[in-house]
Amino acid sequence: MPRQDMLRRIDGDTPCPISPIPAQAPARPALVGWLAVLATVTIWAVWAVATRHAVTHDLPPSAIGLLRFGVPALLLLPFAWRSGLFPKGLELPKALGLLGSGAPFFLIVALGMQFAPAAEIGPLLPGTMPLFVALIGWLVFGEKLGRLRMLGFALILIGVACIGGYGLFVTGSGAWRGHLLLLTGACLWGIYTHAYRRSGLSALQAAALIGLWSFLILLPFGLPPLIRAIGNGLAGPLVLQALLQGFVAGVAGIVLYGIAIDRLGASRAAALSPLAIVLAALLAIPVLGEIPDAAAMIGITLATPGVVLASGVFTSASRS
Repeated sequence: MPRQDMLRRIDGDTPCPISPIPAQAPARPALVGWLAVLATVTIWAVWAVATRHAVTHDLPPSAIGLLRFGVPALLLLPFAWRSGLFPKGLELPKALGLLGSGAPFFLIVALGMQFAPAAEIGPLLPGTMPLFVALIGWLVFGEKLGRLRMLGFALILIGVACIGGYGLFVTGSGAWRGHLLLLTGACLWGIYTHAYRRSGLSALQAAALIGLWSFLILLPFGLPPLIRAIGNGLAGPLVLQALLQGFVAGVAGIVLYGIAIDRLGASRAAALSPLAIVLAALLAIPVLGEIPDAAAMIGITLATPGVVLASGVFTSASRS
C-alpha cells in the first residue's frame, strides 16, 4: 500500500490495517509499572531507616503511626468521601485484608524495628513479602508455583533462618522478637496484595480508605504522645516524620505499589524488591551508625537472588 494511501486511510473513516501506534502501546504500561516498582522500593528503604530511627529515639509507634496515616487521610479525603467508609461491593474479608496493611501493619512493624537492626529489616520485611504473596496465592487461590520460584523461596527461608538463628542462639540479644514481628508484617502485606487485586478499587481509593480508617483507629492512642512531643520541642522531627511517613510512604508509596500491581501483576511487581533490602542496609550505616554483621550479610546475600526468583519474573518472561 503506498504511503499516501495509508495516511489517507488513517485520517479517513476506514480503519487502517497497519498502524505503528498500537505496536508501541503495550510497552508503555510495562515501563510505567517498572518505574513505579523502582520508586516504591526506594521509598521502602528510606521508610525503614526513618522509622527505625524514630522508634529508637523519642517517638512511640502510635504517634508515628498517626503521622503516617493522618497526612494521606487528609490529602486523599475526596476519594474517601466519594467511595465512603464502606465502599459498595467491597466484601468484609477483602476490606479487612486492605485494612491489615494500615494501622495493624505499621504498629507491628514499628514495634519489631525496636528490636531488629535496619540491615535485618530488609531481608525480613520486603524480602519475605513475595514469599507470603506466593504462599497465599498457592494455598488460597490455587496459583501454581514453578521450580525457579520454589528455589527462590528456599533461598529466602535460608537467609531468614541465618538472621533469626544468629540473633536467637548466638547473640541472645532478643532480636528474634523483632524478627517474628517483621515476618508478621510481611504476611499482612501479602494479604493486602491479594485483597487489593480483587477489591475493584483504584490505587488512590485504596490508599484513601486505608489512611482514613487507620487514622481513626490510631487517633486516641497517638494524639497524647504527639502533643507531649510537641511540648518537648520535637516539632522539627515531627514535621520531617510527617513528610516521610505521611506523604512519601503514606501516599506515594501505596499509590505507586498499586500502579505496579495493576501494570505488572503481583509477582512481577515484587521483582525489584531486593533493591530495598540493599538500600536499607546501606542507608543505615551513615544515618543510624549500624554496620551489618555477618549474619545480616549472609541473609542479604541469600535473600536478594531468592526474591528475584520467587517473584516469578523469569517465568513470566519465558512465557512471553
